[in-house]
Amino acid sequence: MSKRRVAYYYDPDVGSYTYGVTHAMKPQRMRITHELVSAYDMLPKMHVLRAKRATAETLTRFHTDEYIDFLSKVTPENARKLTYQGTRFLVGDDNPPFEGVFEFSSISAGGSIAAAKRLMEGQTDIAINWAGGLHHAKKREASGFCYINDIVLGILEMLRYVPRVLYIDIDCHHGDGVEEAFYTTDRVMTASFHKFGEFFPGTGQIEDRGRGPGRGYALNIPLKDGITDESYKSIFEPVIDKILDVYRPNAIVLQCGADSLSGDKLGGLNLTMHGHAHCVQYVRSKNIPLMLLGGGGYTVKNVARAWTYETACALGIEKDIDPNLPWNEYFEWFGPRYRLEVLESNLEDLNVKDGSLDRNRTTILQFLSELRPAPSVELQEVPREGLGEHLGLPGVRAHAPLDDMDERLAQHARYVYDMQNSDESPSEDEEESDSSTRRTRGRTGRQTRAGKKRMSIMTSQYFDVPRLPPDYDEEDESGCGHEYSYERRGDEWASAREGLPTGKRKRRFFQSIAEWDPVKRVVTERERAGVRQGAEAVMVNGGAEKRKPRTRRPARVKVSEEREEMDIDGDVEEDEE
Repeated sequence: MSKRRVAYYYDPDVGSYTYGVTHAMKPQRMRITHELVSAYDMLPKMHVLRAKRATAETLTRFHTDEYIDFLSKVTPENARKLTYQGTRFLVGDDNPPFEGVFEFSSISAGGSIAAAKRLMEGQTDIAINWAGGLHHAKKREASGFCYINDIVLGILEMLRYVPRVLYIDIDCHHGDGVEEAFYTTDRVMTASFHKFGEFFPGTGQIEDRGRGPGRGYALNIPLKDGITDESYKSIFEPVIDKILDVYRPNAIVLQCGADSLSGDKLGGLNLTMHGHAHCVQYVRSKNIPLMLLGGGGYTVKNVARAWTYETACALGIEKDIDPNLPWNEYFEWFGPRYRLEVLESNLEDLNVKDGSLDRNRTTILQFLSELRPAPSVELQEVPREGLGEHLGLPGVRAHAPLDDMDERLAQHARYVYDMQNSDESPSEDEEESDSSTRRTRGRTGRQTRAGKKRMSIMTSQYFDVPRLPPDYDEEDESGCGHEYSYERRGDEWASAREGLPTGKRKRRFFQSIAEWDPVKRVVTERERAGVRQGAEAVMVNGGAEKRKPRTRRPARVKVSEEREEMDIDGDVEEDEE
């Protein structure tokens, strides 16, 4: 094979994170892969780089601001509160809120974005980021062990330079997150080779082909259990050849999920290491800028073997490396054979048995024949910095504190926004509907999906998204001052409400202590405690009211333990700093 310039992205911290002791996803596999690559003396043959971690602002190129803000704040301790009792962002048990989840995701995304940029600028021919390939993450929700979709972010970076990008996914699971992101555009063609049936994520039928301008540019090649190297090759090569002939991509992103290997804990295919790596070799031979990403893979030692061998394939030295593993820090993990190999099992190939492989190949090739010639797009230079930054203007945060008029306008806008949300209420039919009806609740206009199911990647079983009780509000758990009473609605919520009075819920808007203005907070607390307004209230109201004479109370006012303590004349006792 001809020599290629290869850029290899690796962050030493990526293997230090953990989803949990019993969780199937092990970030340590990237560290083990790096140790094997180093032991085979491949690092001097590549340009080894440590990418800058993606910032929150960079991640919002695809994900919503709200979701990124959530990831930056979530911890195991506050996860129940921030996910609204498990109904948003992290639904189910597949994606735990482990310590450092945002930093881990920023490493993955930063590597893919940097690899895409370097590839498009012509500084390398092949870019590798084994920490990437997290193809299940959605725009506003984590899914299938994936929190940030680094693939989408990397492809978006590529589209700044070239009109067309081809995404190939050889993971055992359907690349639903990437397909969903580009489902309505012809600038990205997605081709996913995956196991289909009662299997996570439950999407990826052969009939799913895109929508609108993207009709025909989403290809799904469903497979069944036990597919072997020869069977996989018989459908992979003709489909890729036809795609390249019709679509003519300017760059290719190849997601090398290793859960399609034989013996994977969550997969069901029967590929050997060489069969899996053949996809890398075949795509590399097309001489198109190529980005290699990781993905799934839950038998850690086999993942490290495959990605090490595929790194050698990218360098074109796979025939020169010794199949007997060299000594490395994790040498004992690879026993008892201690060889760079993943062998196939005796699993029956159901794809050949029922003839589905031939039918799918014929159908996919027919779909591709119906596509028009390669779509074009007019490209123009996109500024990489905002106008304010270009002109050297300071940000909003750099200005002096807002004056009284700004504060009042902001509070008034919030008041109107809350009033509009409080007037919206769902009908009984919407509550009973199993469709994804959205309902507005609470001060933030939070929307929840009613009756929408999810599938777990660990069990491949559907489960219902938890539904918040009718009287739930996110400010309940933070003690933000609303006066509520609750009805007990089963054992699930009994522990959380133990000790609270029962009865009909009563919500009082705009009496929360969670006010932007600290003076208004004091006044609100005094009003709720029965203390007459004093100078502070007059100041908040702009001096419109005449100050009433203050009367001292003979006894201390009793307030709840959650509120601040007040002395006998109604003033708040502030802690000395």
